[in-house]
Amino acid sequence: MSDEARAAVRAAYFAFDRFPSSKGSAVHIGHMAAELFARFDGGLLGVLGGGGLPRYQREPGGVEIARFGEQIPNLLDRAEAFSGWVAAHLEPHRATLRICHVRDPWSALPVVTLPDRGYRVVYEVNGLPSVELTHTRPSVTPATLAKIADLERVCLDRADAVVVPSRVIASALSRRGVPETKLHLVPNGADVRDTTARPDGAPDRYLIYVGALQPWQGVDVLLRAFARLADLTDLRLVICSSVPERRARPLRRLAERLGVADRIVWRFTLPHPEVAAWLVGAAVSVAPLTGCARNLDQGCAPLKILESMAAGVPVVASDLPAVRELMTDGEHGRLVPADRPAELARALRVLLEYPDAARAMGDRGRKRVMADFTWSASRSRLADVYDTVTL
Repeated sequence: MSDEARAAVRAAYFAFDRFPSSKGSAVHIGHMAAELFARFDGGLLGVLGGGGLPRYQREPGGVEIARFGEQIPNLLDRAEAFSGWVAAHLEPHRATLRICHVRDPWSALPVVTLPDRGYRVVYEVNGLPSVELTHTRPSVTPATLAKIADLERVCLDRADAVVVPSRVIASALSRRGVPETKLHLVPNGADVRDTTARPDGAPDRYLIYVGALQPWQGVDVLLRAFARLADLTDLRLVICSSVPERRARPLRRLAERLGVADRIVWRFTLPHPEVAAWLVGAAVSVAPLTGCARNLDQGCAPLKILESMAAGVPVVASDLPAVRELMTDGEHGRLVPADRPAELARALRVLLEYPDAARAMGDRGRKRVMADFTWSASRSRLADVYDTVTL
């Protein structure tokens, strides 16, 4: 990028996530960054790379994408290196930058601590590493988690606005001392598409799970529930995983032990339009989130539920506060107690036995998304936040 182009950068967005990718986080980044750059005539998007993605690329509208590509096995070492990378990419633009949107503490720390910064910082919190690492990396010591929590506190304190996708996450941050005046609710969204062609090789009748495979997603609970539906011999379970096949090995072994492996269709890291096609053809979509601290105390904002509703598919999900922000039991699907395979199986069986009622729930879910949870509405709310901090 030329010096003249660098001087014109007024907006930046940094995220410790690969972009693009099949994960929901990439969908979210795409929409939020697009709104930022539309309002500030382009800018810099700094994200993770790898997988053959270019280190730098220019996009229409004056957008430059820079990708951190260092292959550092240890997550925390990689996060620390990413923070240094963000600082280096921020420095050339400090004189012209008006706003910087960050998505995690690794991105936020160099942005909020730059001396004499003249730009505003919007810190988007979809999850807290000090909470999530206890589930994904149990070997991380309490002392390290405490240090990460301190880092999060610095970032939250020094940000000009904090954006959250759910009221549950907002409450968690309030308990950490973030003033309500600084918190802004910007829910996730979904695209309501026209009818999509049925995927080649799709079973005649299937349940679907869409998303990642971390323990808090409850896919193991879903497999145990599915085993209780063995008498429905024509029923299949489709798992559209947003992560590579190697991460599914423990769950595939569990499916073997439960005797359901031959009734499961696995799809990995599909492009988003293909996932949408699988959703449209499903009888029921399942979001079996567990009742762990990550989902209850910190909160979550499951994109899979909104995308299922947008596809007109009834949803059976765990009855968690964050889920109740998106759907209503008996209206858009069914809510069941978390971590209860028998109750999950029972709710699925009822919807399968009453397809007309299930279709009506799916239709109401689609209308709910169109009324309250489009990406257009989310972007409009985000635009209001940018106006608030920059005017």
